[in-house]
Amino acid sequence: MFTLAHMSDPHLGPLPAVNARQLASKRILGYLNWQGNRAKAFTSHYLESIVADVRAMAPDHIALCGDLVNLALPAEIINAAVWLRSLGSPQDVSLVPGNHDAYVPGAIRSARQHWLPYMLGDDAQSNTLEELDGTPSFPYLRVRGDVAIIGVSSAAATGPFMATGRIGKSQLERLAALLETCEKQGLCRVVMLHHPPVKGATPHHKRLVASRRFAQVIAKYGAELILHGHTHLDTQMQLPGPHGAVPVLCVPSASNGPGGHKPAAAYKLYHISKEENHWHCLMETRGIQDKKSGVTSLAKAPLILPNSS
Repeated sequence: MFTLAHMSDPHLGPLPAVNARQLASKRILGYLNWQGNRAKAFTSHYLESIVADVRAMAPDHIALCGDLVNLALPAEIINAAVWLRSLGSPQDVSLVPGNHDAYVPGAIRSARQHWLPYMLGDDAQSNTLEELDGTPSFPYLRVRGDVAIIGVSSAAATGPFMATGRIGKSQLERLAALLETCEKQGLCRVVMLHHPPVKGATPHHKRLVASRRFAQVIAKYGAELILHGHTHLDTQMQLPGPHGAVPVLCVPSASNGPGGHKPAAAYKLYHISKEENHWHCLMETRGIQDKKSGVTSLAKAPLILPNSS
């Protein structure tokens, strides 16, 4: 059995010192939002509790679906690199970036440089999945046991009041090839990205642009699980696949406090096994119930995966 932990959207705080030059962009809107709302909602106290519980559960691997930072300030990105190392080694943690990690032009390149080891495929040293400038190329592939973890980037800098994501044509072509190869190898294919790939899952200004193209790849080549973040909600949707419906799962923000309009901090554990050429998964949600309690098991149930041959 392989146990995969699914976390997202820690939105690490507090914000470092900000100067006027750094705010002369879309960041001014995010800064005002942080001061007026998010600083109270996203606290390190709850995030520390979630991380401690993840460690106690000792999963085989951690899938982290983006939005480590808030305004993508240089100091935020550096601090997030330190936090990543405290969460686990690059061998044990796989990361894809979110829209806040690409908040302004140039931010995603800085994030990639500082978080590079967590976003490289197993064969990155051979330059198969690595760009010439040394930054990671997506999607990347990591194989852990019988599980193939495929990291797709939907992160892109956007204008004010926008939080959309994009997955380019070349990325989708490579995703299709990886899905096909991993199926032939008999691996359980787990695709992770930041934005939900299901049409209508978010408001228009937060959507994954041209999500139907991603859905077409899944419809043709399939997957066993699709994990995302972005909405800060505990949701389970699906996309059609060649062997049946593919579960599409989101988790609440890993740092959100209880009592707000979004669920309190939580994460999921997927216990994956294979019997008679069929994949099985027991899903457990663990998180904060209220301000007085710590992290506890909130729900546990079998997750129906597509039939695989």
